[in-house]
Amino acid sequence: MNRPDPDIQRSAGTSVPENDASVVGLLRQLTHEVPSLFTKELALAKAEFQASLNTLKAGIAGVAGGAMVLMAGFIILLMAVVYGLSTMMAPWLAALIVGVVVMIIGFVMVQSGKKQFEPSHFKPDRTLDALNKDQEALRRKAS
Repeated sequence: MNRPDPDIQRSAGTSVPENDASVVGLLRQLTHEVPSLFTKELALAKAEFQASLNTLKAGIAGVAGGAMVLMAGFIILLMAVVYGLSTMMAPWLAALIVGVVVMIIGFVMVQSGKKQFEPSHFKPDRTLDALNKDQEALRRKAS
């Protein structure tokens, strides 16, 4: 029972080098695992983005189908307005008035929609801020 354990003796005799090797081993393991972790994080982000993209595609298809039906109904409604106005004036004049009014409304809508395509709306501000904070934190750690 009082016999010394060879494992304990070995670790007691070489405690400093083993701790040193342990720290070096941990650092080596860290340098191997960080790229792996980064790769796995990128794969996860890619999978999430792909799932979001598939959901977006399905949503766009539904919106496009609904927009086509809505457009057909709108055209029929405009035809009814032209028909109603043609009882009070010449049919060509009724069609001209309705066409001009609809074109003006469409032009205003296009101009307001174009403002949404400015490059500043597509800048990933939060991501850039997070990356800048990470870069600054790494600089502070390195100093």
